[in-house]
Amino acid sequence: MTTENNDRYYYGTGRRKTSIARVRLYNREGGVTLNGKPLNEVISVDQWFAAAMLPLNVTELAGKVTVVAKSHGGGVHGQAVALSHGLSRALIEFDPELRPVLKRYKLLTRDPRMRESKKYGLKRARKAPQYTKR
Repeated sequence: MTTENNDRYYYGTGRRKTSIARVRLYNREGGVTLNGKPLNEVISVDQWFAAAMLPLNVTELAGKVTVVAKSHGGGVHGQAVALSHGLSRALIEFDPELRPVLKRYKLLTRDPRMRESKKYGLKRARKAPQYTKR
């Protein structure tokens, strides 16, 4: 993929629950931005920030590449994990030899758990109204 100024980037899409992250990875020094803001401003919880940065940390590329991501849907934690998933996919496009390292940390597996939809006649997906005998 290329942009107007022939600046090559590597693309990856990450998903978690209802969150979707579109990640562009540039091969130049820089930081990580999510929705136009630095990552530490968007993701303030340290544990979620660490989860989002895990692919860069295990491949030892933190600070050596620039990541520009856009994310929508879900909450902050879902977006952080979606960013991690998309970043892992972009890193494989960048360098296919990173695949075993990312696979060892289970960063390439899409978490399939989704919210179950509500059923008619019930209050939620499985919660039925209280049974009354009389």
